[in-house]
Amino acid sequence: MVTPAPQRSWLRSRHGRNVIAGVLLGLGTVAFVDEVVFHQLLHWHHFYDLATTEVGLVSDGLFHAFSWFATVAGLLMVAALRREHLFAGMTWTAGLLTGAGFFQLYDGVVQHKLMGLHQIRYDVDLLPYDLTWNVIAAALLVAGIVLWVVTARRDARAGTR
Repeated sequence: MVTPAPQRSWLRSRHGRNVIAGVLLGLGTVAFVDEVVFHQLLHWHHFYDLATTEVGLVSDGLFHAFSWFATVAGLLMVAALRREHLFAGMTWTAGLLTGAGFFQLYDGVVQHKLMGLHQIRYDVDLLPYDLTWNVIAAALLVAGIVLWVVTARRDARAGTR
């Protein structure tokens, strides 16, 4: 009697590994762009604006470290996938868009509005900024999820999960 092969967990599958690598790089990239553009170049806000400027700068440093850890982890995963000839560009892109959209939407809704850690900008009408920020985030997230579903179905049909 032949016993069926054990199922691989989703996180260890080719599809799952490509998605996770993309999500990490998407999170890291959007966080990095946010940090550089809005925190450092434009000086619109710090990660944590509810205390002194010094605390804000320390919070920016921790935020910057998070973005680099996520970016490096994602790139190391991509390198491993390529070395093992398992890299799937469209699946990875699905993760990248999902991670980028998720982070930006989380930042815009949770950190800006629910927790009030900072706003996009101060002393201006926030509505256009909030709408732009969150609409872009939602578009990235939806595009990523749609691509994720499409690639998962494609891989399931091909038996390459």
